Amino acid sequence: MVREGSSIDKALAVLEAIAEHHRVTDIAVATGVSKSTVHRILQSLIEWGFARADGAGGYEPGPRILTLAGKVMSRFDPSHQASAALRALHERTGYTTNFGIRGGDEAVYVEKLEGRRPYQMPSRVGMSLRLHSTAIGKAVLAELDDDEVRAIAARAGLARLTGVTLTEVGDLLAHLGKVRELGYAMDDEENEPGVRCVGAAVFDHTGRVLGGISISTLAMDMERDALVALAPVVVAAAREVSLALGAPTAALTR
Repeated sequence: MVREGSSIDKALAVLEAIAEHHRVTDIAVATGVSKSTVHRILQSLIEWGFARADGAGGYEPGPRILTLAGKVMSRFDPSHQASAALRALHERTGYTTNFGIRGGDEAVYVEKLEGRRPYQMPSRVGMSLRLHSTAIGKAVLAELDDDEVRAIAARAGLARLTGVTLTEVGDLLAHLGKVRELGYAMDDEENEPGVRCVGAAVFDHTGRVLGGISISTLAMDMERDALVALAPVVVAAAREVSLALGAPTAALTR
């Protein structure tokens, strides 16, 4: 619903509504704008190319929306959009903060903020990470269906990196079920000995999983339970990153 008397708010509300509604009556109900005003706004949107008549008495998004979206996406930098939420997470926890984006059967670090500790974590921007053994990777896998996880495992393999790495598909699927229940993933020395991480999934503007964020530290610097206690903070930050990337709220309530 829009504020009474705000013509700009009404126009934007109608523009947003035609992504899901086609009839003037439905748009009016969705926005709380009168049908006469909706009709007037639609005529202006048609003139600007942001809407068009569908030939059946309804309306739909116009070609100018696609043109504008294409220009925006060509300049879209996920790490830049996520920077405020990542900095806030880093400031709150003091631990190394990572943002990774899935690329096929692996993920790649696109942002890293070093923790306030007398050591540096081995992750670096541009470095690839396995999906089955990292907190970011498992957070991503948990958002996929089991068949896709099996396909990734078959192509990429489940390499044993430490003594506790999950190397059997059945064990990995069972573990991912727990990740889905919790809403976050842990890497408890599964990717590198002596390193612990907790991560959560990040979603893009379509509602699909894009990657994930995590905080990491040396195991000797933080017990597992203490890191688990920070999981809600990471989950909240992942939600903020997703919103900054345009993710629909429905994708964040699963």
